[in-house]
Amino acid sequence: MKTKPALLVVSLALLFGCKDQAATSQPAAAPAAPAAAAPTPAAAAPTAEDLKAAAEMFSMRCLPCHGAGGAGDGPASAGLTPKPANFTLPEFQARVTDDHLEKVILYGGQAVGKSAAMPPNPDLESKPGILKGLRAHIRGLKK
Repeated sequence: MKTKPALLVVSLALLFGCKDQAATSQPAAAPAAPAAAAPTPAAAAPTAEDLKAAAEMFSMRCLPCHGAGGAGDGPASAGLTPKPANFTLPEFQARVTDDHLEKVILYGGQAVGKSAAMPPNPDLESKPGILKGLRAHIRGLKK
């Protein structure tokens, strides 16, 4: 019989504890919502400096496989299976979202169910402008 009152006390403590925790976590979630909301076009646009850095980075990191024009025909692509994505194809550009492109650039092909040969670029996590610049560069390769 002594276990029932103890169980009741523990249950009530958990109930009220969870209720208080939920109440305090509610306001904490509210400020996080604007950060998760879609950014304004001006905030999402990379600067001219970001675009320049992204073009240089594309030449160093992406060109070997994707080629200078983004057609997937870089010098290192010959031995790759599957072949690198052809960014020039309108079908490719229509099929992928900006978020998808940024995820592949940041986390690599395996993160989106594609080839592990596409390496991640974790250093870009702290450089969101350059990441957006790379995405814009890839979008600009569409024919």
